[in-house]
Amino acid sequence: MPRWSDYTTGERIKILRGREIRQGDLAEMTGLSLPTIQQAEQDKRLTLQTLMKIAAAFGVDTSVILGQQAPRRAMEQKDRAMLRALSRAVHDTAAGILPDDADPATLEDLARITAQTWDLYWAGRYAEAGAIAAPFITSAAARLREQPVGEQAAAWGALSDAYRLAGYVANLMGGRDLAYAAIGQAQMAAQQAADDMRQALVASGRAWVYLRDARLPEALALAEKSSVDIEPRFSRATKQELVAYGSHVNFAAVVASRMGDKDRAADYLSQSHATGARMGGEHRAHGTVFGPVSATTQAVGINVALGQTGKALTLIGGLAEDDLQALSGAARNRYAMDKAMAQADAKMWDAALDTLEQALLEAPEWGRHQALPSVIVQKVGKASTARLRRVSELIGVSPAGGSSGFLPATAKTAL
Repeated sequence: MPRWSDYTTGERIKILRGREIRQGDLAEMTGLSLPTIQQAEQDKRLTLQTLMKIAAAFGVDTSVILGQQAPRRAMEQKDRAMLRALSRAVHDTAAGILPDDADPATLEDLARITAQTWDLYWAGRYAEAGAIAAPFITSAAARLREQPVGEQAAAWGALSDAYRLAGYVANLMGGRDLAYAAIGQAQMAAQQAADDMRQALVASGRAWVYLRDARLPEALALAEKSSVDIEPRFSRATKQELVAYGSHVNFAAVVASRMGDKDRAADYLSQSHATGARMGGEHRAHGTVFGPVSATTQAVGINVALGQTGKALTLIGGLAEDDLQALSGAARNRYAMDKAMAQADAKMWDAALDTLEQALLEAPEWGRHQALPSVIVQKVGKASTARLRRVSELIGVSPAGGSSGFLPATAKTAL
């Protein structure tokens, strides 16, 4: 399979344009003439001005068009445009730059937008969540500017939530630099809000960015610290506190499993299951979801990462389909990936591909932004060629076969 750099510049423009954008559409998007677009795609003539306009229309760096950096796997033009708008919102507001017509939404409206956007995120509709996050950041920054001195804590909190959401979307879609920038601004805003819970949530988010960037020791240290910082007294803990704590210790177990530390992972899993049992059911708070079913489904992935396939399959066997309905859409889909990986590890090739194919068919938009399906397909190899071809088409691996920003995904970093 050719590498992205093996294509000519004209071929890379054609690939980025895809089937959804015609040459005439690209000419209209850039303000260039149709002959100019045609000459660029034929490698006849490409001026710096033309290069920059085409890059802006696709929402990519000029280095992607020149072949110095590969585009994100399965990234569509609308996704690139969304990330470009999100990047501008993060960087402009961090510099104190707001558009003249920025709407300073009320604190009540910002709280409502926060909940709605996290709902989209947990449904696996990441592109939609990101599209809302950009104006959300701007509105929160405008509200902060309008708040009287001494009454800004809530506005800082809303801005931290908006930045954290932006960091999560960027992290999932391969925007490493944007993920780091957004989570850094979320941390600063949470500190200004003097909100210990938000600071712990942001720290856990940063640990996730570290994990995707293969910085495992730093990810584990940060995940452990953030879980300790918010550990509640179970006798009087609220559901919101238990959600935050349970999700944090679960993530610490995930990172420990990626490092192959079975003892640490087991310790955190024990705390996760205890927290889930205390809650009695799934609950949502602070932009996350946790409960006993979450603890069990996450344990499947953790045991898979540790090479404990038998334990993973035993947990899978104990989960009924009705149990999974309590999870968010994204959590159900992720569990399906872990289940498929466990089946692949057990050499249950056809079962693994069946599980993977069903999840991708039920949630194609979610599947476009996941790296783990490619890892599963690589593991299955040539075991079932017809089914393998179908699943490969659903995954939609780019001609480059890579991702921009983060290191190539593996079973340890594909989260």
